[in-house]
Amino acid sequence: MGNNLKEIRKQIGSVKNTQKTTRAMKLVSTSKLKKAEEMAKRSKVFANKLNEVFNDILSKIKIRGLENINSKYFLNLKDRDIKKVDIIFVTADKGLCGGFNSMTIKEVIRLMNEYKSQGIKVRLRGIGKKGIAYFVFNEIEVLDKIADLSSFPDYDRAAAFAMKVVQDYLDGLTDEVLIVHNGFKNMISQELKVKNLLPLGIDTKTLDVNSSAVTIEPDDEEDLVLDELAKKYIEYNMYYALIDSLAAEHSSRMQAMDTATNNAGELVKSLTVSYNKARQEAITTELVEINAGVEAMK
Repeated sequence: MGNNLKEIRKQIGSVKNTQKTTRAMKLVSTSKLKKAEEMAKRSKVFANKLNEVFNDILSKIKIRGLENINSKYFLNLKDRDIKKVDIIFVTADKGLCGGFNSMTIKEVIRLMNEYKSQGIKVRLRGIGKKGIAYFVFNEIEVLDKIADLSSFPDYDRAAAFAMKVVQDYLDGLTDEVLIVHNGFKNMISQELKVKNLLPLGIDTKTLDVNSSAVTIEPDDEEDLVLDELAKKYIEYNMYYALIDSLAAEHSSRMQAMDTATNNAGELVKSLTVSYNKARQEAITTELVEINAGVEAMK
């Protein structure tokens, strides 16, 4: 019985130590989340403005017709023959963040199966240790890998990564580029995002040709201007995906550590009840043995 009590005390101590760790990790994630959330909000404002300007220009392109644009970035999305698709996925470099990484991985696998069922070849490009490790372990090739960019988003590195994909697209090595990541929604929830990076087409349902404030005057360098704008648009969307993912990661880890801390507390209560019962049983047994010895001495 003494050994049992010792073992329960050891378990309680171990769980309490784990609880201290998870509580500390929750506080760290909460602090990091505030910074990442502020960064994501500022970046989202810029991204929205960039998208507005970009949509204004696309509205003008719509008026003229895509057939009058020589830029390879802008294509009619209808009736395209897609043979190869590149999927960029963003996961965390660390675990202990609930289903944050698994949600992205599952979506990538779903997209892969969907494209393969249509006879379309899929190539993966990965950002984040967890996603890369999963696909490498399962012997699925990852063309480009960056292991530390999702933890420390950097515009120049994100742009360099994106431009590799862009160059493959311009060289005809891929016909479409998607980016998949878990994005920040609010303090307690995340949302899975799948965005088409290339080609840049026109959504006739959302563009209003009469509201465009941007004027494109025909000249010999117009296509070069469109190319440069398209590059910046892709670069910033790549960078924003990293910031958005980082905020979502901290949010998910904060929740996971909060749940783990609460579960540890419940386990400590349960073990404490078990310890008290075992202790009472031990005391009762000792009293019975003492009384039995006293009776035997009479």
